Amino acid sequence: MFLLIAFIVYNAAFLSFVIAILGKKWNKEDPEAHTRKWGNIAIGLSIVGFLGHISFFFLRWAEGGHIPISNMYEFMTFLGMMIMFAFIIVYFIYRAPVLGAFALPVGIIIIAYASVFPKEIQPLIPALQSYWLKIHVTTAATGEAFFAVGFAAGLMYLLRSVNFKSKEAADRKEQRGVEFTLFFLVMIVAFVVSIFGFNATGYHAKFANDVTYTDKEGIVQTVKQPVDYVLPPIFKPYEGEQLDMKPFLGMTEAPFEAPSWMKGANAGRKLNTVVWSVLSGLILYGLLRLIARKPLGMMLSPMLNGIDGEDIDEISYRAIAIGYPIFTLGALIFAMIWAAEAWGRFWGWDPKEVWALITWLYYAAYLHFRLSKGWQGKKSAWLAVIGFMVVMFTLIGVNLVIAGLHSYSGV
Repeated sequence: MFLLIAFIVYNAAFLSFVIAILGKKWNKEDPEAHTRKWGNIAIGLSIVGFLGHISFFFLRWAEGGHIPISNMYEFMTFLGMMIMFAFIIVYFIYRAPVLGAFALPVGIIIIAYASVFPKEIQPLIPALQSYWLKIHVTTAATGEAFFAVGFAAGLMYLLRSVNFKSKEAADRKEQRGVEFTLFFLVMIVAFVVSIFGFNATGYHAKFANDVTYTDKEGIVQTVKQPVDYVLPPIFKPYEGEQLDMKPFLGMTEAPFEAPSWMKGANAGRKLNTVVWSVLSGLILYGLLRLIARKPLGMMLSPMLNGIDGEDIDEISYRAIAIGYPIFTLGALIFAMIWAAEAWGRFWGWDPKEVWALITWLYYAAYLHFRLSKGWQGKKSAWLAVIGFMVVMFTLIGVNLVIAGLHSYSGV
C-alpha cells in the first residue's frame, strides 16, 4: 500500500514539475513566481512520496525479517527509492525544477519495472545470509542512483543543445543517438505495460524441459522442469514440451524455438522476454511518433528553452562525482570482501562482476576525460547518458540474458 501511495505521489510530483516549467507561459506577468510556487509544490510532493517509500521499505523489512534487497522486485524498488533520494539531494543543491521533469520519470520507470517481478517475501538463500548483503547492495544501489540523476541531466543537456532541425550529417547522428535513448526508456515502459496487460487478462502458458542430474546415490535421474510464461511465447524453450497455453491472436503454440545454445526452460523464457521488450517498445514508440508527428527529441526540446546549459552540465557532473566513490565502495570493494568470505576468492569473472567492473571503468574514464581533457558540454552529456545505459544493462540485461552466480536476483 505504501509503495502504491509513493508511486502515485511521485507521478503527481512529476506533473507539478512539468507545470512549473511549461506553466510560465500562463503567467507572463511573473513567470519566476509561477516556477518557484510549483517547484516548491513538486519537491514537497517528492519528499512525501519518498517518506511513503521509506515506510514501505521498513515495513517489508520488519515483515520479512531481513533487509528487502534480496531479489529483483526488492532491489528495483530500493533503487527507485535511492534515485528519489539522490534527486532530492541534488535538487536542494541547485534548485532546478526542470531536473525533476526528467529525473522523476527515471525513478518512476524503475519502480514500475520492479512490479513485473514476483512480490512475495522469500527467505534468504544461504548465499545471501550475511551482513555484507546490507552493506554491498545498498551502497552499490546508492551510487547507481546518483548515476541516474547524472543521466537525466545529461539527457536534458542533449535535448537542449542538439540541433533537431539540421540536416547535417553530424547533427543527424546526434539526433539518432538522442532518439535511441528515448526509445530505450519507452521500451521499458512498454514492457511494463505489456506485463500488466497480459496479467489483467489472465494469460498463461507453461512448458517443460527434461533436466538430467545425479542424485546422492550416484544414480542419473531425469525430471521435467516446468516454466511459466507470463507473456505469449514467441520463442518456446529449446526442445521444450508444451504443457498448457492460452491462445493468443489465434496462436495455440509458439511459432519459434529458442536456439540450441540457449538450453533450459528459463533461457527460452528470457529470450522471449527480450523479444517482447523490443516489439512492445517499437509499437509504443511508433504510436508516440504518430501522435507527435515528429521525433520525440524534437518534441521535448522546446521544454528546455531558456535553461542554462552550463547549469545542467554541472548538475550531471556533480551527481556522477558523488555517485562514483559510493559505487566504488559498494559494487567493487565491499563486493570483493563478501566474495572472499562466501566463495573463498575476491574475483571470479562472474558476468555480474565483469559488468560491474566495466561500469566502474567507464565512469572512471568519464571523470578522467572531464577533469583532465576538459570534456564538457555535449561530450560529457553523451558519456553520462551512455554510462547509465551500461548500468541498466548490468542490472537488467545481464539478468535476462546471461546466467551466473548472481542469477538468484534475476527473472
